[in-house]
Amino acid sequence: MPPLTSHVGRRREAAQIRAALNDVRLVTLTGTGGVGKTRLAVATMPEAAARFAGGAVFVELAELRDGDLLPNLVAERLGLSDRSGRPIVQVVLDLLRDRALLLVLDNCEHLVEACTHFVAAVLAECPQVAVLATSRQSLGLPGEHVLPVPPLAVPDEDAAQSPLELVQYDSVRLLADRAAAVVPSFEVTSANAAAVAAICRQLDGVPLAIELAAARLRSLSPRQLADRLSRRLPILTGAPRTAPERQRTLRATIDWSYELCSDAEQLLWARASVFAGSFEMDAAEQVCADADLPADMVLDTIEGLLDKSVLLREERGEVVRYRMLEALREHGQELLGTDTAVARRHRDWIDRLTATADAEWCSERQLDWTARLRLEHANLRTALDWSLSEPGEAGAALRIASRLNEYWTLRGASGEARQWLDRALAATPADHPDRPVALSTCALHALLHSDVPTATKRLKEADELATVNDDDLTKAHRTYVHGLAEMIRISPRAVELAEAAAEGFRALGDVRRELHPLFIHGTCIAYQGDIEAARASLRRMLTLSQERGESFYRAMALFGIVFVEVDFGDIALAAEAARDGFVVGRTFSSGFRDAYHLEALAWVADGQGEHERAATLFGAAATAWEAAGASPEIAVALPHNRHKHSTRHALGAVRFAEFFAAGRALSDRRRVRLALAEDDTPTPGTPPGDLTRREWEVAELVAKGLSNRSIADRLVISPRTADTHVQNILGKLGFHNRAQIASWATHRRRPE
Repeated sequence: MPPLTSHVGRRREAAQIRAALNDVRLVTLTGTGGVGKTRLAVATMPEAAARFAGGAVFVELAELRDGDLLPNLVAERLGLSDRSGRPIVQVVLDLLRDRALLLVLDNCEHLVEACTHFVAAVLAECPQVAVLATSRQSLGLPGEHVLPVPPLAVPDEDAAQSPLELVQYDSVRLLADRAAAVVPSFEVTSANAAAVAAICRQLDGVPLAIELAAARLRSLSPRQLADRLSRRLPILTGAPRTAPERQRTLRATIDWSYELCSDAEQLLWARASVFAGSFEMDAAEQVCADADLPADMVLDTIEGLLDKSVLLREERGEVVRYRMLEALREHGQELLGTDTAVARRHRDWIDRLTATADAEWCSERQLDWTARLRLEHANLRTALDWSLSEPGEAGAALRIASRLNEYWTLRGASGEARQWLDRALAATPADHPDRPVALSTCALHALLHSDVPTATKRLKEADELATVNDDDLTKAHRTYVHGLAEMIRISPRAVELAEAAAEGFRALGDVRRELHPLFIHGTCIAYQGDIEAARASLRRMLTLSQERGESFYRAMALFGIVFVEVDFGDIALAAEAARDGFVVGRTFSSGFRDAYHLEALAWVADGQGEHERAATLFGAAATAWEAAGASPEIAVALPHNRHKHSTRHALGAVRFAEFFAAGRALSDRRRVRLALAEDDTPTPGTPPGDLTRREWEVAELVAKGLSNRSIADRLVISPRTADTHVQNILGKLGFHNRAQIASWATHRRRPE
């Protein structure tokens, strides 16, 4: 969520929101900019979300400019990885379909059409999800409950009021709170009460206007501030103020704040508006500085804007970042106008940042770069979008989007990477020097989506360019992606292609790009029976990654060792690699990585004859796969099916389902302790607790031999809903067919 100062007032509005969410599933807070919609939504979230088992998820849309990426941003906030190959909006809907949560969409006004389509789909397909939106206009959907957010209550002009009476007004309490932040001794007294009341009235109770004005109390008394406001703002009458008039009041306050800034502060205000989301000091120095604003002045200038509440300060670990509220950013954008120099410097900064991150990825700085790139993702999108919108700049987008394959993968954003690459490829000429690598990179991301046809098409285009524009690096990269394609096709050619790619990168001294071909070679050649060659490739991969202090490929190498040893070699070595891989993978806070490594631990437990632990781990992995928007049936189908079948056969369908369900129900902390063998395998509950009452009804009807259509007729639901319930039961119990549901249901009684 955006960094916010303390929340003041709004109890009545918060109660209205909570009451509305008890009755309807879409509540939209509307109001002018700066009236406090976001702050109210954030303050209301904890209590409003308490009735949702899944809590609340906050999605800030102000940083997004392309409505097509709205589902991607929601997926990101939900922790989903975009790896299934299906439209990302469908992946999101599938996850939310059985979730009970409050989805908060903040600042919808610039993406109203995209928000309307997305919210309509959520409301139609996800019956337990409610949406709280903030926007300057309503979404216009059926059933939408619109709650206009008024300005804060202000004191009556005609009545003299004591300090105690004044602080009952939310506007006065906000002014006092923010004034105390700049003048710690500030309080409302008999001496300043009239001036404080006048300030709140003059600012129409608009929270952002009050906050901007309060910053001036560092150098002005309340009476001086009130006098200056009376000269700056429109003359107010006793008539009720309309929204446009309040917007003019805010605009006048912003204009006044701007005029009170120094020349350097005015320049920085305008130029910093180019950033999406937040930014760091080094970025401001590179993007905002020039001859008119030297880099050595940027720090002092930022401090000046912080003092004036134009910028907000937020701490991210050991780093301070800066953010501008949307109404102030919009003002900065207006000031910037059509000047492209700052936007180009912003793009060039992202170009340099991603180039450096790419060069240092395979090193001990990998985790630092992962964290930094996550924070800069909104700026990355802005830079790519500008490059594709500005004539003659698409080549930069092609270059930038072709970098950092591991980051896109780790973020679960291969689909977004494909979108940028597709747009950049369409906007650049066929003879562009970066096109061959961009084509094979686009194919790589398609393969990570299991989209082999698109990957094949892009690889064919890359092959056709090879005769015109090829070098050793481009050739090795193309060969590597061909090898991955053959691996997915389960073709023996994957071995020779991966080996050739690894040798090509090795000859160039490119250790980072050698690592994934080593994984492909090691895992594929094991299935051809050459275990020693498999071990050699994976040992080299592990050694190289350890020598460079990186974690991404180290975790992958350990997973590869499990993949080989659990079925073809040393089960003890597999167990050690599985545990180490889980620990290393956790450093990335990636649910997708958790799924892989929990899966590997389940294979090992089955191989060691610990079938109850294996079934529990399969259940824990199923939750992680589902949360990541992926499936083991695609990612690791052969070992997954083999070991899951072995575990079920050893335990029997009923006991397997019990332990599987117990694993699915584990919290993240309990999953970690189970994976590290710090907890005993949990005793399963009887019956599994995560089947809903409706799913129990469906399971019992399956046991009676009814088809999905017959179940739909019996329960008066749609056939599609019946299909969904059956699929949910299969997933929750770890089953593959209806017969297993029937067998399980006949041995179980539905909970009361």
